[in-house]
Amino acid sequence: MKAEYINPFVSAAAEVFSTMLQCELTRGKLTIGNGAQPTMDISGIIGLSGRATGTVVLSLDRAVALSATEILLSQKCTTIDGDVIDAVGELTNMVAGRAKAGLEHLAMSLALPTVITGKNHVISFGSATQTLAIPFTCEWGGLVLEVGLVEEAEVAPAELAAASMA
Repeated sequence: MKAEYINPFVSAAAEVFSTMLQCELTRGKLTIGNGAQPTMDISGIIGLSGRATGTVVLSLDRAVALSATEILLSQKCTTIDGDVIDAVGELTNMVAGRAKAGLEHLAMSLALPTVITGKNHVISFGSATQTLAIPFTCEWGGLVLEVGLVEEAEVAPAELAAASMA
């Protein structure tokens, strides 16, 4: 996966947390993701399609999810409930939406976000997708942004002409 695909997501996560939550993120070292099992308590998942297809996962520690929800809703949260699930879905949507602007050349569309909760939940990116994980820390705890995108192969004009004649 190209760095030009990852950087918009990294920037978007930092911008969303800074702007919407008044919380600064510190980026950790980018790693190849295992593509299956987040170590966090709650994950927002959003599908992307266009010239590149794939999935973006925003996984948050419990404390990060509760604190973010408290700021977004202006109410104290103590458990991962429907409000927290909605807030994590919206954060995921905001991060993906901002990143999409940096990926205009891929003509991407966003699916509706899905949220999975519980320690040891499993998210499959598919065997053909290489994922990159970017860990972050903030004053509330940790989060991981995992991106798995596959760019559609460019079809040469000669191949298109041959295919249309067959």
